[in-house]
Amino acid sequence: MPGFLRLAGIEKRFGSFTALKGVDLEIEKGEFVCFLGPSGCGKTTLLRIIAGLEAQSAGTLHQGGRDISRAPPAGRDYGIVFQSYALFPNLTVADNVAYGLVNRKVPKAEVQARVSELVRLVGLPGSESKYPAQLSGGQQQRIALARALATSPGLLLLDEPLSALDAIVRVHLRQEIRSLQRKLGVTTIMVTHDQEEALSVADRIVVMNHGAIEQVGTPMEVYRDPATPFVADFVGRINVLPATLEAGGRVRIGSTTFECPHERAAGGAVKIYLRPEDVLARPIAPGDSNVFDAVIEKVEFLGSYCLVRVSSAALGEHKLTVYLSLNFLAEHALEAGGRLPLRLLPDRMRVFD
Repeated sequence: MPGFLRLAGIEKRFGSFTALKGVDLEIEKGEFVCFLGPSGCGKTTLLRIIAGLEAQSAGTLHQGGRDISRAPPAGRDYGIVFQSYALFPNLTVADNVAYGLVNRKVPKAEVQARVSELVRLVGLPGSESKYPAQLSGGQQQRIALARALATSPGLLLLDEPLSALDAIVRVHLRQEIRSLQRKLGVTTIMVTHDQEEALSVADRIVVMNHGAIEQVGTPMEVYRDPATPFVADFVGRINVLPATLEAGGRVRIGSTTFECPHERAAGGAVKIYLRPEDVLARPIAPGDSNVFDAVIEKVEFLGSYCLVRVSSAALGEHKLTVYLSLNFLAEHALEAGGRLPLRLLPDRMRVFD
């Protein structure tokens, strides 16, 4: 069965610049999908093409089995929330939420009932008579979300809806959006450049770079098994260590040989990608592989844990970043200049050319 939303060969050119390069993607009904990537990667352009606010240069779009490739925005079944809220300042909350319903000539009693239901659903009951200027940024974005959901669209599009909010409100509201999406079962696409945001709410993440899709997968797949060096580097922190392949599933980093499962021919130059949490300070047992002594160069305090920069004669000139808990550092009285044994987890070492 084809997905609820199917994109095939989507390209977008602005003069000689190609913003999207043959994008193929299927999104299932009820999924929450995040388009994740740096500024200029094409994620917002792709969302605008899905909305009909931008015309693709090539390719087709199908939603619910219907070809919407050239349909105008009004002929497509979606609601959209922008970064800037885009509420009508001269209309009350109730009138903002009701806007799409009034345009569809829905009976007044039904409009009032739907507005009350949605305002309650987004956690702002009793605010119907207020104006946008009387609301905080987080409250305005809730109303924008209610307006987008008013017509019960089959598809909800969110264009960096939280980036204008402060950090605490952003974390709280993204979980509310996710909870609401699950409750309603509406297929949702959210554009974001915030990795943590995508990892915390998405069923699947579409990682984009230079107008192309680098990887599509669950948050765990994208984080644990990056398909490309770009994905490994963009999603979360990563250590990158130049290495030489050796036989028997081993690699040489600096002057030391480490276990690292691979099926490549020996002698090739590669880079090892390794997350900070996959360099262990404990537990380390006698006989464990990939253990070496390290010297702490710098400790960056980040609250409950610290980002610790280490060096080691075993790694030559290469440095490592490690996550260590505040309690661990205090327990062992560790600070800059201190020494400790570390272990590289073999099955977490990703090999890229």
